[in-house]
Amino acid sequence: MARIFVDQIMLTKLFLPLFFLYLSAQSVQAQHTDTIHKSDTVRLRDQGKLKLYAFIPATAAVAYGFAALNADFLRDADNRIYKSIKHDNRNFYTSADDYLRYVPSLAVYGLDLFGVKGKNNFRDKTSILFISSAFTGVTVKVLKMSSNRMRPNGLNDYSFPSGHAATAFASAEFLRQEYGEISPWYTAAGYSVATLTSVLRLYKSYHWFSDVVAGAGIGILSTKFAYLVYPSVKRVVWGKKKTNTVMMPSYQNGVPGLLISGKF
Repeated sequence: MARIFVDQIMLTKLFLPLFFLYLSAQSVQAQHTDTIHKSDTVRLRDQGKLKLYAFIPATAAVAYGFAALNADFLRDADNRIYKSIKHDNRNFYTSADDYLRYVPSLAVYGLDLFGVKGKNNFRDKTSILFISSAFTGVTVKVLKMSSNRMRPNGLNDYSFPSGHAATAFASAEFLRQEYGEISPWYTAAGYSVATLTSVLRLYKSYHWFSDVVAGAGIGILSTKFAYLVYPSVKRVVWGKKKTNTVMMPSYQNGVPGLLISGKF
């Protein structure tokens, strides 16, 4: 009986990071499918299907999280994973997850600063990140307030979904969108950091497994949706004509900000 319990712990520890890396692999595969060159005879509806395919893995993750709110066998799985993690890590604590969730997004600007140009300029990618963050924040807030799921540590009933996981995977998808076509290692690095953030939330007993799975899906979908709607938003906000507008970060009197200059 003891051997079975030990085996369950080992399988759980292997399963957690592999699940999130699966999301990364599926995201890379979807990106590859989207960038396949097709002949002029390919219909527009086929191109739409390719874009839709990229949303499937993250949508499945969100669906899993919602199903776990009411499905007894999935809630049992949450409990088993929680007990397996706490068996050897009763006093585990770190604050690294509070910072790691932002690392992939910061990497986008860091790479740009060092001359590695991504898909979009500073203004466009900053606008996209803002839209993604708004989608992520609003969605997570609404679901936390409506689901009323108690955290494993009993701190409050804001367990579902994981905001840290949502932010981390939104950030990782942002890095993939900007630099994934340059090298798959950027995607792997971003999703690895997001995975680590989510696993740390589990080890700290702030979330159930299904919470972080749903959070990961929400974050990925938010960024994908931001890239999908931004061209329309850009036409409305900036217009079709080219502008001389320049946006850059500023830091004055100890206060960070955003400097915008140009003709309006």
